[in-house]
Amino acid sequence: MLLITIQNKIYEVNGVKIMLDFDLAELYEVETRVLNQAIKRNIESFPEDFMFRLTKEEWENMLSQSVITSSSSQIVMMNLPKNRTGKYLPYAFTEHGVTMLASVLKSSKARKMNIAIVRAFIALRKTLLNIENFQSHLQELETRYDKQFEDIFEAIQFLITDNEIVENKSERVKIGYKK
Repeated sequence: MLLITIQNKIYEVNGVKIMLDFDLAELYEVETRVLNQAIKRNIESFPEDFMFRLTKEEWENMLSQSVITSSSSQIVMMNLPKNRTGKYLPYAFTEHGVTMLASVLKSSKARKMNIAIVRAFIALRKTLLNIENFQSHLQELETRYDKQFEDIFEAIQFLITDNEIVENKSERVKIGYKK
């Protein structure tokens, strides 16, 4: 499966990267109900920092922002399951929760998909680190060159004001002896 396809199913809620139960069920090629039953049978493997149920506000916020633009300028929409109602809010899985799913879903398809999902999270983290490094480097360049440009602007300003003083002197009526 393409890394981009998996990365498009990684969302951010309250600053945490997550994947939703119905997206994971689709990737693992099982029904969401079956995925959730397997999780409930092994709930002790999923503490709150691995998995949590979205609040109504978080879910509505995700729905209101479900159309996003990807880097290739294509419109990506969240694939909502047709039977998902407001009564049953989706489970959200952090990277660690997704990794824990491998121990719950024991099929070879689940293990292969877990590897692909973990790689997608790693690639996303590397991309974010590269962006942060780029931003800090850019900030460094701005700081360094702002001082140089400030000096240049001061020199230009001095030349402009010095030129204005000379012009003002030439416009004055000369006093003194005339020959």
